[in-house]
Amino acid sequence: MCTYLKNMKGWKPKDLKNKSFDSIQKLFNKAMKRVNTFVDMDTELVKESSEKVDAEIAQESSLKRAGDELEQESIKKQKVDENKETAELKSLMEVIPDEKEVADDVIPLDTKPPSIVDWKIHKEGKKSYYQIIRADGSSKMYLVFNHMLKSFNREDLKTLYKLVKAKYGSTRLVEDLDLVLYGDLKTMFDPYVEDQVWKNQSDYRVLEWKLYDSCGVYSLRKQNVHIYMLVEKRYPLTAPTITDMLNKKLKDDHWNEMCYQLLKLITK
Repeated sequence: MCTYLKNMKGWKPKDLKNKSFDSIQKLFNKAMKRVNTFVDMDTELVKESSEKVDAEIAQESSLKRAGDELEQESIKKQKVDENKETAELKSLMEVIPDEKEVADDVIPLDTKPPSIVDWKIHKEGKKSYYQIIRADGSSKMYLVFNHMLKSFNREDLKTLYKLVKAKYGSTRLVEDLDLVLYGDLKTMFDPYVEDQVWKNQSDYRVLEWKLYDSCGVYSLRKQNVHIYMLVEKRYPLTAPTITDMLNKKLKDDHWNEMCYQLLKLITK
C-alpha cells in the first residue's frame, strides 16, 4: 500500500512513516476506489467521482499541513521558553555570591571563637587555675589542662603553645602549673625520646585512654602522669605501653575504631 501511494499518489516516505496502518489503508482504499470506479473521462460520473476524491485528498493534505504548522509552532515556542529560562538562570547566577562569601557573611562573627592572646595563673584561696584570655577580652578558668581540651580546637592549642614557649624563654617559670602546662604542650608538639615521660613508661601501667575530638588530642593516663598526644603524630611509645592501651577500652564504644586507627599510626 505504501509503495502504491508513493508511486501513484506522490506521498513521501517520511510522511507515510509517521502514519498508522489504519490511516495508510484508508488512503490506499481511497486511491483504489478511484481506480475501481474508473469510467470514461467524458462522463459526468467520472468528473464527479474525480472531484470528490480530489477534494478528500486535498482535505487530507490540508490537515497534514495544519498539523505540521502546529508542530513547528510548538517547537519554536519551546525554544523561546528554554532561551528565556537560560537567560533568567544566568542573570540569577550573576547576582548570587560565591559560596565561601555566603558562608562568611551568613555565619555571625560572634560564633567564631576569638583567638587566645594571653594566659595566666589565677589563684583563689588554696586553688590555682589556668586563666585563658581571648582577643575579645573574655577569659575562662581551667583547673587542669584536660579541661581545656574539652572546649579547645587545634588552633587554640597551637596558639597557647607559642605563648607558653615565648614566656618560658624570657621568664623563669617557678609556678608548678606553669611547668606542668609547658611540659604537657612540649610533649604533645615536640616529643623527645630522652624525656623522662617516655623513658619511664615501663614503671607505670595504663589507667585510661581518652580522646578529645574537638582538638584531635588523646590522653594516656598512667599512675602518676598524663601524656597528651596529637592523633596524627607518632610518639615513642613502647610495646608494653601499646599492649596495655589495647587492653583498655574507651568509655564510649563509638571510639573503638578510632583507637584501632590511632594504634596503627603509632606503630608504623
